[in-house]
Amino acid sequence: MQLGILGTGKVAQTLAQHWSAAGHDITFGSRKPAEAGAPGAPVASLAGAVAGSDVVVNATPGSVSLAVAQSIGAAAFAGKVLVDVANANTPSLELVYPNSSLAEKLQAALPAARVVKTLNTAAMSVLTEPASLPPSSVFVSGDDAGAKATVTSLLADLGWPDGSVVDLGPITSARGPEHYFLMFAAIMQSLRSPAFNIRLVTP
Repeated sequence: MQLGILGTGKVAQTLAQHWSAAGHDITFGSRKPAEAGAPGAPVASLAGAVAGSDVVVNATPGSVSLAVAQSIGAAAFAGKVLVDVANANTPSLELVYPNSSLAEKLQAALPAARVVKTLNTAAMSVLTEPASLPPSSVFVSGDDAGAKATVTSLLADLGWPDGSVVDLGPITSARGPEHYFLMFAAIMQSLRSPAFNIRLVTP
């Protein structure tokens, strides 16, 4: 599968490393591709990465993700699966969208895209190597069942078994995992480590 990853930072490169190892072709999208470092895969413009990809991954800082998507234009995302892994927070760790979610904002701004929220409730080093911890959970939210199936397949490529993937429902449910960022930050400060995750347990 051809994956376009918007962003060239640590999150983007970590995802690219693992999905590339699983056999996917990666292209990074950057606002300044000529100035990007050496991320281990081709770097194109943001629009170029979207155009050449089957699935687009938003790994830009969540506080600017909506503006980045709008700068590319809604038409470029038509029919694409857009995997949103970002948390929209301020430098003081406050939520940018306290009464909504970044995923909902992206879906509203890109109505012909199929947005799925996932991979935002733990450190990316944990989310891309789930076997590093005892069994835990990863969440998906989105309005399109086919898009969620595609994303679940990509999660499997990272090592997430079906029983650990929790479908929360429509894109409005993305508020839960996005607002969990506040709890994540508190736990990380308490443990002084990002090496943890949560697990959904049912009777």
